[in-house]
Amino acid sequence: MNPTPRFDAKPWTLFSAAWRRRRFIWQLARRDLFNRYKGSLLGLLWSFAQPVLLLLVYTFVFRMIFTAKWQEGETEMDYALMLFSGLIVYNFFSESVGASAGLIVQNPSYVKKVIFPLETLPWATIAVAAFHAAVSALALAIALLIYRGGLPWTFPLLPLAFAPLALLCLGLVWFFSSLGVYFRDVGHFLSVALVLLMFLSPVLYPVAAVPASVQSILALNPLTPILELARALAIHGGGVDAKAALGALLAGWLFAWLGFAWFQKTRKGFADVL
Repeated sequence: MNPTPRFDAKPWTLFSAAWRRRRFIWQLARRDLFNRYKGSLLGLLWSFAQPVLLLLVYTFVFRMIFTAKWQEGETEMDYALMLFSGLIVYNFFSESVGASAGLIVQNPSYVKKVIFPLETLPWATIAVAAFHAAVSALALAIALLIYRGGLPWTFPLLPLAFAPLALLCLGLVWFFSSLGVYFRDVGHFLSVALVLLMFLSPVLYPVAAVPASVQSILALNPLTPILELARALAIHGGGVDAKAALGALLAGWLFAWLGFAWFQKTRKGFADVL
């Protein structure tokens, strides 16, 4: 058991500690990726094939069967591009947060080591999700080049949408990974909540398509502004609301710090439970 009586939870520690252990985090993320695709025929190509296959399925179901649309006069490809950009954001969130409940529980040997930086595990989870998001973004860029003949000038600014998303996910991973040690129902709760969140977020439909009364509820969803910003940067190529982007970044940082502080406060009892 870690004998350290007190763990630092200062707001800047979550970044400084990650920077000091950046090579260790990279090794954890690389090992996770290797183990995930180990023994498969396509290997890392699955990180490209999976989102594309999901895109084809969702486009067929919601565009062809339910005749969903973003705007009048659009083609099936227009809808697919809007849908795919939303899936990149949601899959990042779902992959990182969905793995959080078992992050500590499935690694009890790490908890019982005398010195092991448990707080770095969520960073490795985010790094793996970021890799998959980058591969999907590359697929989106290729589709835009083929279909529209070019990329919007704002496409390289797409990380501006993923920075607050990564911070939001970090906070949630720290929170749920700690909570999952004490309450094993967290994993079951998250599996249901993530499915509900997909349909309660403007991933498969635009915000304008829902009634005004429901739009106010969607506005409370932290994924809504991130999804809108990602589509604006990747698809529309319009101007960026700097104030809104900065606000999202500050909110993400606050959320990350709260999750980090919770993790540092509750980690003292991990060894006793495991």
